[in-house]
Amino acid sequence: MFINKKALGTLVKQVRLFSNGVPGEPSAPYLQTEVPGPKSKKLMQEMEKIQQSGTVQMFVDYEKSLGNYIVDCDGNVLLDIYGQIASMPLGYNHPHLHEILKKQSNIATLVNRPALGVFPGSDWPEKLNNVLLKNAPPKLNMVTTMMCGSCSNENAYKMMFMAYMKKQRGGKETFTKEEEESCMINQAPGAPKLSILSFMGAFHGRTMGCLATTHSKAIHKLDVPSMDWPIADFPQYKYPLSENERENKKEDERCLSMVEDLINTWNKKGMPVAGITIEPIQSEGGDNEASPEFFQKLQVISKKYGCGLLIDEVQTGCGATGKMWCHEYFNLPHPPDVVSFSKKMQLGGYYHTEDFMISTPLRIFNTWLGDPGKIVLLEGIMDVIRQEKLLELVVSVGHVLEDGLNDLSKKYSNIINSPRGRGTFRAFNGRTTEVRNQITSKLKQKGIVAGGSGDLAVRMRPSLLFHKQHAEIFLSSLNDVLKEING
Repeated sequence: MFINKKALGTLVKQVRLFSNGVPGEPSAPYLQTEVPGPKSKKLMQEMEKIQQSGTVQMFVDYEKSLGNYIVDCDGNVLLDIYGQIASMPLGYNHPHLHEILKKQSNIATLVNRPALGVFPGSDWPEKLNNVLLKNAPPKLNMVTTMMCGSCSNENAYKMMFMAYMKKQRGGKETFTKEEEESCMINQAPGAPKLSILSFMGAFHGRTMGCLATTHSKAIHKLDVPSMDWPIADFPQYKYPLSENERENKKEDERCLSMVEDLINTWNKKGMPVAGITIEPIQSEGGDNEASPEFFQKLQVISKKYGCGLLIDEVQTGCGATGKMWCHEYFNLPHPPDVVSFSKKMQLGGYYHTEDFMISTPLRIFNTWLGDPGKIVLLEGIMDVIRQEKLLELVVSVGHVLEDGLNDLSKKYSNIINSPRGRGTFRAFNGRTTEVRNQITSKLKQKGIVAGGSGDLAVRMRPSLLFHKQHAEIFLSSLNDVLKEING
């Protein structure tokens, strides 16, 4: 999509218009070069001399990026529906966040980054209560902060192991001399043989423990030693859901039966399943969904066998599905034992029930234990979410995307299929991996940044300020791309 300088001048004037997003954001994408452009390509060559950079798509001018639009170093303006891999709740350079960071007290928070487990600021308990616990999943009243999604899950796994062993000791956190000595050489009983059950297609992180529960792409796992932990099938549904209820219900039952069989098998192997980890929607692995009934029955199984249930809301949390936490759609009879978060929440961490509290110091610990500067941003983000009723907006615009994708999947059924998702957290499949890659590549040349997931899916992860007109720009561009592919 190339335009001449006269047309560019007209569009630059339109940039100043406010169009139901962030004040001053562009009213449409426009490109001056292909993407990546010459400046980006030159920077890629320079970066490649320093570190592996094969995943870099373009270099960004973050001062000029605004709202739902990202501006690259070549001056191209693109509508971003990928959101830095689901991490941008209010898009780029939201004015409220800029105002917050001008406050002297908040500047001090950024400059003096504390070791929170040892020297937290005097306002830290208040921040935990008023920002993190105020927005916690229902009935979860304890939180541990971390840096990112991987370290959140990594430490949550440790907590589940510790809680499991605490139950074995009758609720005590005291240790024998044999346990203390054997753990130092990675042997039982101090280093017990326990396991965590995960699902095919899952992504929970790339650190060592998390990687044992990540099964989305081989490239994440090759050459890395891992644990012998159980892996169950995640439901693979037929679409449209309304036309395949019987088949999908059978798929739920098959996968749940497999979960129970695996727990029994690993228990007999002498590696009891201490926890189950699962995403509400498998994100990196292909935007795979499971029904509320599946999650309800999975929780029953976890309770039956005394396994902790961790719901990984790193991508789905903070409103992307139209609820603050995606698992709220599932109407679980009990709160999950653990809910991990990061991305749109700005910092990482996990909420948990009192039963999973580890009382002995240093067992869950690192230097920073999160970042109070990110809490400052999150507090501002939550203000905007409430004031502008962004969860309602996500639901409303989600219906626009849903209807549009359903229509396009019928119109181009030979190219795309299986539109799905909740709120604006949506995806559809290309007929093949090659077709999927064509779609995301061609969208970029029309000024739309989208992402892929799994082998076939195109995924949408826009900001919570993604309005109807943004959805219509995307759907129109997608229609043009599918028309080109269709010939």
